Amino acid sequence: MVSRDLIVVVNPGSTSTKVALFGKNGPVLQETVAHDRDLVAASRVVYEQYGWRMKTVLKILEKFEGWQTRARAVVGRGGLLHPLPGGTYLVNDEMVEDLKVSRYGDHPSNLGAPLAKGLADKLGVPAFIVDSVMTDELWDIARISGYAEIKRVSTTHALNIKASARRRAELLNKPIENTNFVVCHLGGGISVVSLKGGKIVDMNNALLGEGPFSPERVGTLPVRQLIDLCFSGKFASADALKHKLVKEGGLYSYLKTNDLQKVEQMIADGDKKADLIFSAMAFQIAKAIGGAACALSGEIDGIVITGGAAQSKLLVERILERVKFLGPVYVHPGESELESLSQGAARVLDGVEEAKIYTRIDG
Repeated sequence: MVSRDLIVVVNPGSTSTKVALFGKNGPVLQETVAHDRDLVAASRVVYEQYGWRMKTVLKILEKFEGWQTRARAVVGRGGLLHPLPGGTYLVNDEMVEDLKVSRYGDHPSNLGAPLAKGLADKLGVPAFIVDSVMTDELWDIARISGYAEIKRVSTTHALNIKASARRRAELLNKPIENTNFVVCHLGGGISVVSLKGGKIVDMNNALLGEGPFSPERVGTLPVRQLIDLCFSGKFASADALKHKLVKEGGLYSYLKTNDLQKVEQMIADGDKKADLIFSAMAFQIAKAIGGAACALSGEIDGIVITGGAAQSKLLVERILERVKFLGPVYVHPGESELESLSQGAARVLDGVEEAKIYTRIDG
């Protein structure tokens, strides 16, 4: 009898789909397929991409003979759901329905759970998501914004943040439940969180909320000037302004590129403006790290810097200049989302954790 020893991982992104097969010793298949931007743009909502995305996933998996009989579970990237505690969730019909209609927002990650369940149902195995971007474990005090009609909402790179913290806790030979970390995810968006006992108890909203600006997103903006911009007549709709702030903010707003390598080359070539803006981003990130440490009363096991932009030695150096006095700094460059998804599913399958159940909220 063939052993079911593989976990299928599906991670849909804005212009690509990543697929992998993980065994007990790591990936046996891993591939990323880039998609035509016009094809992606043709969909009114992300779920309209389900058909051709599924064909892409199956085409990749067919390269590994016998994957169907060896798959023990399928795990997808968690999408925009209602706020949830972190962990591994069984994908059920209620979750898929919320994601199909983009009930809490439209994002490529909304395809993760439907694709996982579509595959899993055919294989007769469970489907999971792990640490959704809407992971919400905030302290009550961290939800207060300063204006009664606005509540702080947790939106972070929870998957990579939690995986990086688990890895560092293991290296320190400490249970994650007994650790306090400040974790900083550097990418197209930037998340800086206070992680207590493995839970995200405070954060900056990395999508369009607050905190440091990133290569393409604004962070905290002066409120008076933002209000003036909203009513300036420059934007036809709220969505047009949101797009501008999410896709053309940050470094791009000043330098017309969100490519860190290009910005670093500009700095090397003596561009003083590029140097100033790049330094300002590092400055804001460092301030956010300091604030996150204060939220934990300064009692931290270390600062973990992770994400794709952590591969920029210059950015990390400029952050370190300002935060190294807070405690040890550990740099885990890159993202390990596929591996993190696989590990989350494995923890449930191996009995280390129990799968959580998603329940829709009426209204």
